[in-house]
Amino acid sequence: MGGGSALGRRVLVAAIGIPIALAAGYVGDLVLAAMLAVLAGVGAWELFRLSNATGTRALEAIGIPLAALMPLGTHAVRIGWLDAPLAAAGAVFVALMGVTLWSRSQAEKPLGALAVTAFGVLYTGATLAYAYALRHHRFVVEPLAGAVLLFFPIILTWVSDTAAYFAGRAFGKRKLMPAVSPGKTVAGAVGAVAGSMAGAWLYNDLVLQPFAQLALAPWTALIFGAVVSGAGQVGDLVESLFKREAGVKDSSSFFGAHGGVLDRLDSLYFVLPVAYLILSRLLLAAPR
Repeated sequence: MGGGSALGRRVLVAAIGIPIALAAGYVGDLVLAAMLAVLAGVGAWELFRLSNATGTRALEAIGIPLAALMPLGTHAVRIGWLDAPLAAAGAVFVALMGVTLWSRSQAEKPLGALAVTAFGVLYTGATLAYAYALRHHRFVVEPLAGAVLLFFPIILTWVSDTAAYFAGRAFGKRKLMPAVSPGKTVAGAVGAVAGSMAGAWLYNDLVLQPFAQLALAPWTALIFGAVVSGAGQVGDLVESLFKREAGVKDSSSFFGAHGGVLDRLDSLYFVLPVAYLILSRLLLAAPR
């Protein structure tokens, strides 16, 4: 009974969340930035909860809004509302230092509070801003092209996770990192890379080229798939390490049976910046 109820909640969350994500990815602009800001803010809140459980209290009152401002700030830079991002970053740093000075005594671990707050802003906010940057990449002309480019690494991450599951079930004997994530195997990790490489090849030929008029060279698509899978697996393990230190199974119940934002986006925190870097260097206009 409980299993069926949990499955029903998972299906409901997916049925609501996936169309919202697809629509936001297609529309882009402030709609996408706002969705990413919500995810960043909730993710920061979850991360700070994990940190609090380990004995280091983050500066939540400033860290959560700053994380949410990362995607919104990226939008502001693109449309010209913010023309000095480095100055804004400096102001954020000064603000963090000031809040730490006035709100944390020596006994309250001010250095740890400052470090985990700054890390949380970058980990949950700045990384998601790369999703906005992919959607509005300088090579993108039309909304469909932007959405296709944005969902390229996201779909590959899902393919990688799925391939890891089936490869691990079929061939997994040797554990990958049992102290961090007992369920992950070496076979699963290899299968994830292979699946992602195949997915990148197919997506490049069947989706990216015809619908976005953009493309990677065939060998580059394979490398892209392998790197995306590797980055995603590292991101997954990092979040597992955080939860293990805090002694929790899920980062929160924000998505119900799916867990929290960190649980759902752990791989993408690493994948999105890496994907943006690679695609910005190696993406080409496809022949029409």
